[in-house]
Amino acid sequence: MQFEITHDHPALPGHFPGNPVVPGVLLLDRVLDAVEAAGAAPGALRLPQVKFLQPLLPGQRAEVHLDAPVPGRWRFRVTRDGVSLASGEIVDDAAAAT
Repeated sequence: MQFEITHDHPALPGHFPGNPVVPGVLLLDRVLDAVEAAGAAPGALRLPQVKFLQPLLPGQRAEVHLDAPVPGRWRFRVTRDGVSLASGEIVDDAAAAT
């Protein structure tokens, strides 16, 4: 799933004034969108592991990559032009327990 955070996004003016960087929470929001698009029901999910490796700047295109090794658990990577920006894991304990 590809996405881009535009220069006029309301979260950017405070993050950081004069040198905007896309907040990590917006990257995670796009990861959750990808997990839902992959068939997960919206609900309580947890993120036991997340690493932010490189910044994403407004106007840059990024992509979410998902790997679902077991039901209810997704590994993800967010990349820009093949460079890893963030990675981690999302767990739906209710789905993983069934």
